Amino acid sequence: MEKRVAVLAIIVKDPDSVAPLNGLLHQYGQYIISRMGVPYRERGVNIISVALDAPGGVISALSGKIGRLSGVTAKTVYAPEDL
Repeated sequence: MEKRVAVLAIIVKDPDSVAPLNGLLHQYGQYIISRMGVPYRERGVNIISVALDAPGGVISALSGKIGRLSGVTAKTVYAPEDL
């Protein structure tokens, strides 16, 4: 399967979902290029961006699993396929 470069944008509203989220990111750690998290205390959310280099199916699976966590929103942006 061909690998893709993507950025996964995650917004966490429910603090109880932080541990399961970190578990998923650890599970997929071999595909993570970088990760940046910013707490936005005024709005009560955490904003996380994760850069990935992985097969498309792996990226979709991770995004879907994260998006099913309570109080978590995840969206993925893919680099052009010829990258």
